[in-house]
Amino acid sequence: MMTKAILNRRGFIHGAATIGALAASPAMAQPKGTETKTPGLTTDMLKQQRPPFRVGFQHVFDPSVGEKEAWYLNDHCFIQASDGTWHLFGITHQEPANPDHESFFLHATAKDVKGPWTKQAPVMHADAKFGESVVWAPHVVAHDGKYWMFYCAGGKQHEQFHIHMATSSDLVNWTRHPANPMVVDGYDARDPMVARVGDQWVLYYCATETPQGGHHVVKAMTSPDLIHWGNRRIIFRSPETGTFGGPTESPFMVARNGKYYLFVCTNAPYNTSAAYMSDDPFHFDIANTAMTFPAHGAEVVHAGERWYVSSCGWEQGGLYLADLNWDDKA
Repeated sequence: MMTKAILNRRGFIHGAATIGALAASPAMAQPKGTETKTPGLTTDMLKQQRPPFRVGFQHVFDPSVGEKEAWYLNDHCFIQASDGTWHLFGITHQEPANPDHESFFLHATAKDVKGPWTKQAPVMHADAKFGESVVWAPHVVAHDGKYWMFYCAGGKQHEQFHIHMATSSDLVNWTRHPANPMVVDGYDARDPMVARVGDQWVLYYCATETPQGGHHVVKAMTSPDLIHWGNRRIIFRSPETGTFGGPTESPFMVARNGKYYLFVCTNAPYNTSAAYMSDDPFHFDIANTAMTFPAHGAEVVHAGERWYVSSCGWEQGGLYLADLNWDDKA
């Protein structure tokens, strides 16, 4: 059954006994387009799940600073270095949106995940000799004394998009791995996110049911070493069908207290994300929607004792963060 959302007296939205949502604060900046409707949800379900409220996102970084034109930040990631410094990587380009020419990643650093952020030199320029037509949606994990970046490298055919991996010792200089591509899939397989589940690594990414199209899905592959990937499977299937961007973009999986939460950007409209709850990190269903909230390309960040969720996107003016409050108190 769907988790019923309730509004408590402190002004927070909560999915009952599951996931607390984001602190409401009308004074904070709001991403544009906050009226939402998730594909596949009925009117009755929405009435249960979504009372009237505002989500309090705070604007923390503008990629246009220091530029002559307006720039955007899209799919992105956070990683805290061993010295405590936070690093932000993400898709960037000058406005208006031009995804086929997003050819390097924004890099910024901060002492605190809420900033102030300082823009650094861009990294990971697309390189045709590695079969890269774009660089999209980076995700970085720390393991075995170095940093591992997974990203969509595009390709000549939408039915055979590549997900590549590069490593770094300092989060500045990156070396592509000779085993690339890590994944080849379609339609526009992209937006990788890597998590440790049990004794294996799991790579989540969005794609379509078949390389030619069909239902928009989230797929997963597993690896013992972050290099050799296999056991491809569909872990979430949207009722919507198509090819290009749809309701399963930017998947992000969080494991917490024996439960698993899959966050995706539904694009219905542009600034809309959903979180699905499950007992199984390899199976999520739209019927178990914990909540929807107004954000695009959301990432979940665990910083010390605090949890945050982010938002970004075209024509949004940069990066936003909001508190993520869990009902389980752990």
